[in-house]
Amino acid sequence: MLNIPFIMGVHPCDRRRTIREYQTLFPAVDFSLIESNEDTLWEPNVREPNEEVAIRGMKFINWLLTRRETEIAVITHSGFLYHTLNKFGKDFHPLIKDEICKHFGNCELRSMVIVDKSLLGFGTDRTNFPGRIPRGLDLPSDIAHDKHPNATGDH
Repeated sequence: MLNIPFIMGVHPCDRRRTIREYQTLFPAVDFSLIESNEDTLWEPNVREPNEEVAIRGMKFINWLLTRRETEIAVITHSGFLYHTLNKFGKDFHPLIKDEICKHFGNCELRSMVIVDKSLLGFGTDRTNFPGRIPRGLDLPSDIAHDKHPNATGDH
């Protein structure tokens, strides 16, 4: 197995387009939280070490946990998710850790529920997930429940 120790930098395919280009391509997306039009993380002569990818990924997970939305789509490179998820969940059961730390296939979709355990008891709107796993297409929870009201998530 080849272990590639870096993620960002050097390769042009690892550099994102400008935000202005993305705004033209995706006019319905809010890019206001992105600080720079240019990709300031990409460097032409330096590859990002895996540990730095994981640290950057954990900062992203921590930011996700501050969001009030209950369903968020994350679209990114598989390497970013791989290194982030390997750093995340050190207290998970080994079988769960193995499952979330698998390499992603091209265009692979995975659904996850991430709960900040420090919020338990502070409001069920952030931590009370019904545990239903939709059968068939991976639909948003509210749509899946409407289409499959008797689904319990048990297989």
